[in-house]
Parts: sequence; structure tokens; C-alpha cells
Amino acid sequence: MEQLDVSDGFDVHDYRHGLKLLKQDRGTMTLENREGFGCPACGDPFERLLVTEHRTGSFGEPGTSFCLARTDERLLVLTH
Repeated sequence: MEQLDVSDGFDVHDYRHGLKLLKQDRGTMTLENREGFGCPACGDPFERLLVTEHRTGSFGEPGTSFCLARTDERLLVLTH
């Protein structure tokens, strides 16, 4: 299982072959993990990924476990 690498930023195009775009607006995108990529925080496969440049926002459903990963430009929220 390939793990998302955020050590030098995050470029979604490096993982497009296994991530399906579900929603995109200015500064935020939501993707589904179709390839079983590993979470950069815990290593386990994740279900959905929110990538945002915004300081605030909401994503997912209450009761869902999630991990966070931060790059210089973006916040990644991964649900399991």
C-alpha cells in the first residue's frame, strides 16, 4: 500500500490515478480514495480526503474518525 507523501508539500496530481474528485470549489477539493492509499498521519487506508487552503470549513459526518496532515500551503483532513 502506497502512503501519501506530504514531506515536501502535497500535489494531488501525483495520486490522481487512485483518487476520484467528488467536489471542488475555490480553494477546496474532496476526493475519494479508490486505490487504498495510506494516510500520512497513521498509515491506515483512508476513505475520503479534504484538501483545503482555507482557515475554516466543515467536512464529513459526526462520529467519523479522522486524521490531519499539514503542509506549508494546505491542510489535509482524512476520514477513516
